[in-house]
Amino acid sequence: MSNLTGSEPLAAQARQLVHAGKWQKAADALRQLIGEVTGVKAGQLTINRDQYSLNSLNGTVTLDDGRALFFKYHNEEGEDKTIEEYYNAELLRESGFRVDVPVYACGEPGRQILMYTLRHDRRMADVCRDIEQQQAWDQEAEIEEAQRRADRDILTYTLPTLKAGSVDAVSAEPIHQLFHHRLVSPENPEIPAGFGGRVARFYVGKTFQLEDEQLEWQTLSNLRWVINGVAYEHSLRQLFAEAGTRLAPAALADHGVITAHGDAHNANVWYDTSDEIPQLVSFDPAFAGRNIPALLAEIKATFHNIFAHPLWLYEPARCGELYKVTVMRRGDTLYVDHNWQLTPLRAAFLRDKGEEYWQPLLAQLARRGWLPPHWQRIFRLAMFCCPTLVLDLRAGGFSGHTPTSSALGLAMSVMLGSQPVEDLDEFSQWLAGISPAEKAND
Repeated sequence: MSNLTGSEPLAAQARQLVHAGKWQKAADALRQLIGEVTGVKAGQLTINRDQYSLNSLNGTVTLDDGRALFFKYHNEEGEDKTIEEYYNAELLRESGFRVDVPVYACGEPGRQILMYTLRHDRRMADVCRDIEQQQAWDQEAEIEEAQRRADRDILTYTLPTLKAGSVDAVSAEPIHQLFHHRLVSPENPEIPAGFGGRVARFYVGKTFQLEDEQLEWQTLSNLRWVINGVAYEHSLRQLFAEAGTRLAPAALADHGVITAHGDAHNANVWYDTSDEIPQLVSFDPAFAGRNIPALLAEIKATFHNIFAHPLWLYEPARCGELYKVTVMRRGDTLYVDHNWQLTPLRAAFLRDKGEEYWQPLLAQLARRGWLPPHWQRIFRLAMFCCPTLVLDLRAGGFSGHTPTSSALGLAMSVMLGSQPVEDLDEFSQWLAGISPAEKAND
């Protein structure tokens, strides 16, 4: 195999080649990178083409010494230099978390890659998808119980690490890569927080096709939303602006910090059946740390395991098969009606996440005086950022969204990030249910 000598590092080359549909050349770049990192020539390599790899690539490779490995790496535009502590499996294992520890890791910018001993377990995300696709509801109870045990265990490992934070320690954590760093453009201080980074790249100045309504960003961002008859308080512009302020690392430093994975949604979790009782084992702790703001630690898992399903975020082209979405603008209000709802599996995940993890964690924060009166705004805004910043939700953008999935995705983002003007929706009722009594109201 000839060496690849492009100006971009090998991992960056592979990402660009995959985006261009040049899968074989991408595999060649990865084989060369893996050989350089391991010191062993890489043989057969397969890049997985799955719907969950939103900002990363993963796959399997066989080394010439006979070992089979699973690899995964992130390489995102403008972000490769900001992740300094990329591989944190050991610190999680020290705290008791069930986590797969890579046998090789390279953290150099543009060459960031993790390699694990190949497992034959399935990812929890795939197990859940199959249940919903096949309507195999007889298997649901076992999966729900596995997720419930995992949520309970995460709390058990998390609470002993809860401590006061500092601005410097919190600001250094890579988890902000998933939230605030995607809202700002440090290289252009004239762009206000909330409208830089991916917001600028994905949305500002763009045209949106939401079913039959075509709207420019300047108009759409200022509209109020009525979703399935429920009026919400905030416009998209207000939500992004508030997120830019409330999710700033320094603004989160006084609210308690913990050791956590930070990105342990079920596409980063194995469903391990090697023991009599199935266990969930996380991997790819790219955003783990010891000083993660407690209110952020399980946000990604809460959104991606529950509200991203079924299908609309990960397989937007199929949205039309499942959902009917109508959109109508009247004056300064956008009316969206849809028939999306949580499946029984996801509803159980939401209930258990609240009971087994969020409710006791929030109660502990309240007891220590670290739960801010506006904690629900922080929670909601972080949830809002999960779908809006992980991919371009605009139809016709580079993420494959359609006028149906775009309308549904933006409506769900508003539902999570805002709150109803009057009657509570299902998510607001859930938030009220996990609130410590003395902090129940913002």
